[in-house]
Formats: sequence, C-alpha cells, structure tokens
Amino acid sequence: MIATRFAPSPTGDLHVGGAWTALASWAYARAHGGRCVLRIEDIDTPRVVPGSAQRITEDLALLGFDWDGPTIVQSARTSMYETAIARLDTYPCDCSRAEIARAASAPHAGEELRYPGTCR
Repeated sequence: MIATRFAPSPTGDLHVGGAWTALASWAYARAHGGRCVLRIEDIDTPRVVPGSAQRITEDLALLGFDWDGPTIVQSARTSMYETAIARLDTYPCDCSRAEIARAASAPHAGEELRYPGTCR
C-alpha cells in the first residue's frame, strides 16, 4: 500500500511551495488508493514559531486536505525515538563534521581508520 506524508516545519506560515508539496503527496496517495498523513516537524525548537503549526494545519484544512489519521507531531514522539535508539548497537563518535565528510568520501587508500568510537 502507498503511504505518503506532508511534513512541514512550523517555522512560519504555509507558503505556496508547501501547499504544492502537500498537494503532490496527497494526490499521489489518493490516486493509488493509499494513505497520506500530516506530520509536523517541530524538533528544531530554536526555529519553531509559536502558533505556526496551528496556522499551517488550519490553512491546509481550508484548502480541502483530508488526512488519514490524526496529525503526527514529532516532538510528542521523543520517548518512542529514545526507546528505538536504546536498542541500537551504537558507539560515541568524537569526530568533527569535516572528519565525517572526509571519511564518507572515497578513496581511502592508505588511510588507517580507527574504531570504535571515532570515524577516522
């Protein structure tokens, strides 16, 4: 089954690009007998504008969007993510962003990588 979502960040009001993206996701799901959900991406808290999630939701309703299920709010799911992360076999990394970028690019000929705990 097709499942799509529209996931705006509540950093301001809905704009035409966001509305078009919502329409594309919603129409694709509807055309294929699938589901489409609205997920508010509010985990970048310094950028969240108070009230914008509510305004976005209201604007989408005025445009006629009907979502399959309740609106998902990412910040309300933190405990679920923490539980999933706790089950992962992970190790800390003290690398800088530049070191991670370098490690992610090829080739690595002649470079010694150090594990665990770092990406070098």
